[in-house]
Amino acid sequence: MPASEGSSGANAVHQHGPGAPQLDAAATVFALLADPTRLHLVWLLARGEADVTTLTAASGAARTAVSQHLAKLRLAGLVQARKEGRRMVYALRDGPLRRLVEGALHHADHQGTGAHQHV
Repeated sequence: MPASEGSSGANAVHQHGPGAPQLDAAATVFALLADPTRLHLVWLLARGEADVTTLTAASGAARTAVSQHLAKLRLAGLVQARKEGRRMVYALRDGPLRRLVEGALHHADHQGTGAHQHV
């Protein structure tokens, strides 16, 4: 298959630059991740699936706050949930979000320590 037939939306963005829809979608993701508790929850979910009880214990946030943050992340399509018995188990929807969060926290760690960043 020729490259032009199999090119994804991501390739089009790299070739021509992002348009307004891509910039709006990315800004929405960044706005959601701007909350430290939500960012922590996404980081925890980057390590693997978890239920609200596990996320509450690991994040130190109140259970109601964790549930509200997860609802926002689900509504935005960043997190998915499945029922397992009587509990809901949450997971990240995609790898790029995991890499974004890990990269941002890696950057923050280097900013705080003054270590040189790797390219």
